[in-house]
Amino acid sequence: MRLAALLGFVLAGPALFAGQGGVDAEFDSIATRGIDYVYNLEFEQADAEFARLITLKPRDPAGHFLSAMVLWWRILIDIENEQYDEQFMEALDRVILMCDSLLDIDENDVTAIFFKGGSIGFQGRLQFHRNDYFSAANAGRRALPLVQIASSLDPDNHDILLGAGIYNYYAEVVPDQYPYLKPLLLFVPPGDRKKGLEQLTLAAEKGKYASVESSYFLMQAYYFYEHDYARALAIALRLTARFPNNMLFQRYLGRCYISLNNWEKGREVFAEIADRARRGDRGYAEPSEREATYYLGMYEMNRRSYQKALEHFYRCDELSRGLDGRRASGFMVMANLKVGMIYDKLSRRKLAIEQYEKVLEMEEFRNSHEEAERYLESPFAY
Repeated sequence: MRLAALLGFVLAGPALFAGQGGVDAEFDSIATRGIDYVYNLEFEQADAEFARLITLKPRDPAGHFLSAMVLWWRILIDIENEQYDEQFMEALDRVILMCDSLLDIDENDVTAIFFKGGSIGFQGRLQFHRNDYFSAANAGRRALPLVQIASSLDPDNHDILLGAGIYNYYAEVVPDQYPYLKPLLLFVPPGDRKKGLEQLTLAAEKGKYASVESSYFLMQAYYFYEHDYARALAIALRLTARFPNNMLFQRYLGRCYISLNNWEKGREVFAEIADRARRGDRGYAEPSEREATYYLGMYEMNRRSYQKALEHFYRCDELSRGLDGRRASGFMVMANLKVGMIYDKLSRRKLAIEQYEKVLEMEEFRNSHEEAERYLESPFAY
């Protein structure tokens, strides 16, 4: 998720579920209900609601765009699986064509601008996930003017603030945090980190359709870049309470507890994630279990329950070997390092050395090589 956020400001459309002026009560009720189903990963129910929207207003892009968002979340919960990619891109192409037809009639059609920008933005987000950075940046170049046009046409629409807030925040954060991405950002004007946070907060608090997505981006900003874990936790608690089946929100909840050194609460969250992964609940696939087992291993290691910690770390390593491909993930690197540290604590020096040597063979994650070399010279102790 963090990688997707790096260029989020140029890849997001005006809003995830952009509001429309003057929609009738039935249409609005169906859309809202369907959106809640999407975020709770109840995709079949969401599909049924958005099919009703399309039946009610077949020429309105809203129902078609929202239907595509079901595919987006099917992708997002299993991001390495490309099963839905082509279907998703084609669905958004149809929305763009529909919006273009409306704009041929009225170039100031706010609804068409909303959903065209959103469609282009989400195509860019998928392209970024697939490492097609040039296409992703180009999508951002095309979507950004639509954010500006929509804002000028409907300045009181809080949903529009999602796109504006993402842009302002990440346009300042990305060049500072990730200098190697600067060449992709030469075509965009500078952002405003503080203003971006304010816009995202307002969209989260007052947005009608973009409130949840704004909260999600705000939570990521506070967690990854502001390091304000208390604020991130407050958002994560609200999101998980409202959408208890969304494993992405739940994983952030666990991360926030760990970052605030509340290991008991963190253990509770990650134990539930691991259990749901083993049960095969939707979205709770191997990546979720891997993260959960790593933090559960850390919890047991901190308590000096070394055998239990080893079980979790070895499970994390096993899952990583199936998930990582050629390049070891941070979870795999750190799990192997922790195993070596535990063997040192158990006075099993030969096994500890084998683990540290494994870590040195992997690509460095944070200061993993430095630590492994230090513990090769003298056993880990605390």
